Amino acid sequence: MKRELLDLLLAERAAKQAVVLVTELATGRQELIRPQQPDLASSLPELERAREVLRRDRCVILDEKEGRVFLQPFNPPLRLILVGAVHIAQALSRMATEAGYEVIIVDPRQAFAKAQHFEHATLSHDWPDAALHALAPDARTAIAALTHDPKLDEPALDAALRSEAFYVGALGSRRSHAARCRRLRERGLGAADLARVHGPIGLDIGALSPAEIAVSILAEITQTLRRERV
Repeated sequence: MKRELLDLLLAERAAKQAVVLVTELATGRQELIRPQQPDLASSLPELERAREVLRRDRCVILDEKEGRVFLQPFNPPLRLILVGAVHIAQALSRMATEAGYEVIIVDPRQAFAKAQHFEHATLSHDWPDAALHALAPDARTAIAALTHDPKLDEPALDAALRSEAFYVGALGSRRSHAARCRRLRERGLGAADLARVHGPIGLDIGALSPAEIAVSILAEITQTLRRERV
């Protein structure tokens, strides 16, 4: 790889921009495609292929008329935003870190959100809607509301459902989730928005303990992220 292209790739990575490195295997010629910021030289088929590779998060070799082409995706890092510094969040933050997520804990209650309980995560003591506005969730972000407190969970869910987050989940029973949805509708969210919420959160594996519930949540997040491979 030429130094100029490497510097450009590193700059895009530092800016957390999704790019695809295209290599012509016969000639070694390389270029970067930015699906979110296409340049005039990029054709529509090239952009569509790049978007597909990024969506699948897997390398692909294509047979083109000009020869074989290797497409390598460079996605922004995965993020998991947990609203509520609760026991489930302690277990889930450790598991998610091992799974490759950057974990952010949002909880304005400083008595709960203590650094010693979340050594693998970044803490935010902002109010959830303000924190999510600052964090700007993208299509590589999962969000889980875990407090059981409508004053915290619902502003977070409102902001999450207005973002591109690929996963939005909320802790609570079916009855509490139905009541939550009624209140979210009063905030102006529609049926399609509310259908995005995984509630009750997590796969139904009979989980009881905080650690087991964390397993079920991370499993559901993974299933949503990799749905095309399931």
